[in-house]
Parts: sequence; C-alpha cells; structure tokens
Amino acid sequence: MPSPRLLIGLPLLAAPPAVAAWLWLTMLSPWTYERPEHLAPIAEGPHALFVYGTLTHAPIRWVVYGRAGDPEPASLEGYRRTGLDLVPCTPCEVEGLRLTVSAEELARLDRYERLGVRYRRVRIELADGRSAWVYRRLDNQS
Repeated sequence: MPSPRLLIGLPLLAAPPAVAAWLWLTMLSPWTYERPEHLAPIAEGPHALFVYGTLTHAPIRWVVYGRAGDPEPASLEGYRRTGLDLVPCTPCEVEGLRLTVSAEELARLDRYERLGVRYRRVRIELADGRSAWVYRRLDNQS
C-alpha cells in the first residue's frame, strides 16, 4: 500500500501542470475557440470595456491578455447581475471596472469570453456617461 505522503504528494505535484494545461487550452490553444466568421473585425483601439466578474481580478486579466492594466472603478445603472449575465432592472446597478485595452487585447478577451459562442459584445453607457463594451450572454446560453 502506498504511503500517506505519496498519496498526498502526487496530486500536489500534478496540480501545477494540470492548471498550466487548462490555461493553455483556454487562452492559447488553436483547438478550443475559433472566432465565428459572422463577427465584424475589431477596429483599432483603444477600446473601453466594462467588466463585472472574473475579469475584475488582476491575475485573471494578466493571464488573459498579458497585463493587469489600470482599471477604473465603474458602475452600470439599469442592470443587475444574474449568474454570468446582466439583465435589465430598474432601479439596479452593477459595480465593476472600466478597462482600456488595445485591439489585440480585445481579441484575447473575446477569445476568453468565447465571443459569438457564449457571449456577444455590446455597447453600453456607464453611470458616468462614458460608453464601453460589455459581454452579455447569448440568448441560447442563459
């Protein structure tokens, strides 16, 4: 019978390569996402993006597009967060961050969010009057 140290140590040794493989498949692999052809090309940046979920965390942004950036606190009025989506709601408000990204970084974010497969990217007006992109779930993903 294997020792308890071996039973505990093997999963701990396997975890970092498993996480690295998952990150590679999610962020870089050519096999897990192909941008749908019907989507318009991304215009040159900079682009403003409102984020309210995992992308509010600097380490996630660093993994997704290579830097944490300089996020600004922002809020979106007239919506509430429901699971992985935003739904219209009055009076409601969603707190998040406003990111400024390049066209290349926006393409990486589109990949992370699986634009055209799980999410669509739409223009919204933030509480301070500035506009930004935001990812919204596709109707068939609710």
